[in-house]
Amino acid sequence: MRWGSEVYHSLKSLAKQKYGQSAGNVGDEGGVAPDIQTAEEALELITEAIKAAGYEGRMNIAMDVASSEFYKEDAKKYDLDFKNPESDPTKWITYEELADMYKKLAEKYPIVSIEDPFAEDDWEAWSYFYKTSNFQIVGDDLTVTNPLRIKKAIELKSCNALLLKVNQIGTITESIQAAKDSFAAGWGVMVSHRSGETEDVTIADIVVGLRAGQIKTGAPARSERLAKLNQILRIEEELGDKAIYAGDNFRTAVNI
Repeated sequence: MRWGSEVYHSLKSLAKQKYGQSAGNVGDEGGVAPDIQTAEEALELITEAIKAAGYEGRMNIAMDVASSEFYKEDAKKYDLDFKNPESDPTKWITYEELADMYKKLAEKYPIVSIEDPFAEDDWEAWSYFYKTSNFQIVGDDLTVTNPLRIKKAIELKSCNALLLKVNQIGTITESIQAAKDSFAAGWGVMVSHRSGETEDVTIADIVVGLRAGQIKTGAPARSERLAKLNQILRIEEELGDKAIYAGDNFRTAVNI
């Protein structure tokens, strides 16, 4: 948690230096929002921040691509020029090309987990990536914490981790079942906040109770994000020497 916080502040300083004061403004999940055009530009900034904070070689990167946002359904291609109002069709690529791009980025940067690498209904792309890569592939838009879509993703071998959003499925009972189904398939489970959040800390209790080993809370900024991190500290204090940090075993924490 300390590493994450120190890297976040390092990132904020670097973003301001490179992109001006406005780059220090935060997005709806507390993240720094500089005006970057490519994935490589973002990853370069993050790795620089990791190095500046003193954690080079000790910290990995998890990406949330949200690729449904730039998928051209009619063309069945991904628009890498989507930030420009008049997108250049020569920059639209196939899912195979996008998969290769992820692999090339991972050769250069310590990427271990990719959420929503492909559009929510591009099942063929997900299954292709599952077969040809060794990332943690996290389904969010793909699975929407829905038992039927989770079952389909397991059967089609589309991903190997679930993004668990409690208020997306609606009840804690159904959330626990979604996690159990995922664990039974050998998946990892990442318990997640939502973009619009309150200071409710339930997901911190759920992530420890499920032994999931992964939580997505947003940046260590603003009270509605920090509340979850503070609750994890309180839980650790209560558990004492029974608390286990998943570390490198984040994908299989339930088996520790």
